[in-house]
Amino acid sequence: MGARVSRAGMLPILALQVLSEYSHSDSRPPVTAALLLANILIHLRWPSPLDRALPSLDEVWFNPYLIMKNRDLKRFFLSAFYHIGEPHLVYNMMSLLWKGSQLETSMGSVEFASMVAALLAMSQGITLLLAKGLFLFFDYERAYYYDYAVGFSGVLFAMKVVLNSQYSDNFTYVHGIIVPSRYAAWAELLLIQMFVPGVSFLGHLGGILAGVLYLRLLGSYSGSDPLTSLIKRAASVLTWPVRLFRGMFGRPRISGRGTVGGGQPRRGMSGVWRCPVCTYDNSGWSNACEMCSTERNDRGFSSRRTSGPADLSLEELRRRRLERFGR
Repeated sequence: MGARVSRAGMLPILALQVLSEYSHSDSRPPVTAALLLANILIHLRWPSPLDRALPSLDEVWFNPYLIMKNRDLKRFFLSAFYHIGEPHLVYNMMSLLWKGSQLETSMGSVEFASMVAALLAMSQGITLLLAKGLFLFFDYERAYYYDYAVGFSGVLFAMKVVLNSQYSDNFTYVHGIIVPSRYAAWAELLLIQMFVPGVSFLGHLGGILAGVLYLRLLGSYSGSDPLTSLIKRAASVLTWPVRLFRGMFGRPRISGRGTVGGGQPRRGMSGVWRCPVCTYDNSGWSNACEMCSTERNDRGFSSRRTSGPADLSLEELRRRRLERFGR
């Protein structure tokens, strides 16, 4: 399958929407941006090395029969990142941009990445179990067990459930209809099934159930979930060269922005001295405390000292700070 170039004109609209969202937002959630980019590049199969590395659409269709028969994890996971055409891709990515930006901003990038990974596995797994169950108990093999589907919409329905759980007492619009937020995902499931032919009802239902299950598990689990902890450790390992470089070559601040400490003073290239009055850590180049103006009495440029800890009252210390920062 060769690289595809956008001719329908919908991807530029998506690009403008993404630029508008990120230019007007202070948070600029990186995981949402990475998911958008991954879905778009997979659809375009660009650049050329990616086109050669990616399996074709026929190899990744989500088909319950083939997944169960061949234990095909490629179909299980990659099918969520493939889309049939530009309208399918752009609609899903618009939804991902809106939901992902809100969730990642409120949750944090690491927890959001953990949630997306969990929802992807859970929504695909529940869809597979539903199809297998319908086949075994109701003989619905033609409708679902041998059905083919792709797209990120199952994860998006799960994200919608999680997002609306934050506003469960409010109302929202679903395609022009006002419904309680807690039922918004169910209303959208029915409306899409009624007015959009060819959509995967079971895939969307699996996404909703995955979102409900995720919230139940989250409510019953105390502390950070294992997947979030794993992602944090991986991020720490990947960023240690940057921290090492900063520690070795980062220049110390010569003036200002010290700390009020309770432990040992920090040391830099020029040294740090702690004020005996307010315990503020000052640069070794400073001859007076930058917090309360008490003059340094050891190894400084001057051996004079106007007052010590016993000489200053709280009111005097407050007055000195105001004078210092009011200049």
